[in-house]
Amino acid sequence: MSITGSQDQKLSRRLRLGMVGGGRGAFIGAVHRIAARLDDRWELVAGALSSDPERARLSGQDLLLKPDRVYGDFNEMARRERRLKDGIDAVAIVTPNHAHAAAARAFLKAGIHVICDKPLTTTRREAEQLAKLAQESGLVFAVTHNYTGYPLVRQARAMVKAGDLGPIRVVQVEYAQDWLATRVEESGSKQAEWRTDPARSGPAGAVGDIGTHAFNLAEFIVGDEVEALSAELHTFVEGRRLDDNAHMMLRFASGARGMLWCSQVAAGLENGLRIRVYGEKGGLDWQQENPNVLIYSPLGEPPRLIRRNGAGSNEVSQAASRIPGGHPEGYLEGFAQLYVDIAEQIAARLEGREPNTFSLQAPTVEHGVRGVRFIEAAVRSSQRKAAWVEL
Repeated sequence: MSITGSQDQKLSRRLRLGMVGGGRGAFIGAVHRIAARLDDRWELVAGALSSDPERARLSGQDLLLKPDRVYGDFNEMARRERRLKDGIDAVAIVTPNHAHAAAARAFLKAGIHVICDKPLTTTRREAEQLAKLAQESGLVFAVTHNYTGYPLVRQARAMVKAGDLGPIRVVQVEYAQDWLATRVEESGSKQAEWRTDPARSGPAGAVGDIGTHAFNLAEFIVGDEVEALSAELHTFVEGRRLDDNAHMMLRFASGARGMLWCSQVAAGLENGLRIRVYGEKGGLDWQQENPNVLIYSPLGEPPRLIRRNGAGSNEVSQAASRIPGGHPEGYLEGFAQLYVDIAEQIAARLEGREPNTFSLQAPTVEHGVRGVRFIEAAVRSSQRKAAWVEL
């Protein structure tokens, strides 16, 4: 059992984290804060927690931040934190999608590492400009596709890379929920309200919110890029302005073929993320709602159960595990693994050494750009009656 990178860091302090967004009434901000603290590598010390200054102030009180480290907007926060001797090492951006780009630019220009929720931005042009700025800055820029932090997702990736499945032929990935099966956005749900608003969510609904996770997971495990797709986006709930269901066919650069389904109107499903990968020599099956088991099926042999940090697990899975086998790890731990990885990368820079190689699996700004290109390609394809569109 190990916690990735903890044995490498020699800093005599926790890394200092700031947050943009994530104040009262937010969902994902609290998840980021829990994940950052889980392995004791980070301490939240500053925030611009809401676009409403009063809500930002009250949210800062809730989180026991010092009053002079609670800001009315992210530009003020970036300017002041840059000048402080004990300023933040990194900022987590957990706002609605439309505010990601401006906040990320402000902190990159201030010389502060960035952790951004997905999707990276609402347009491909903004995403590519942000990636260019991040590359020029030399700073760490991570995008929190948290499912890449799950131990057995990383093991699946390692097995594909090692050739255990042979050349990949077929990839089936789906992410289905039912929480938007009705007009929840009119019930007072803040989360539903902004996610179904094109001005804040961007050009896609379910595709941007959860389809991007499915797309990222497929490319992460297969180690290959989708070069073209054919998509049909649909809105089943009358009056909704963005898609709530999508079906796609995928062409990978290697020649593999895939299918992706994402839906937020699939009655009875809570967080049904599942991926199946099939090669010439075998297949893999992983489900997020049962994340501590990976099914490996060598061709012509009985399926094998690989358990997180247990029978059949490899060093990649074990490095991302915190507790002995039989004790479940899931959503929060997967998120926390990314924060461990990012902390290790930043600590290595501060200490003038190479980072733990396991930490380099955390998604980067380039993966964020891939996600935005995926969204735009899916929307464009659907508008063209499911015509094939290159990414």
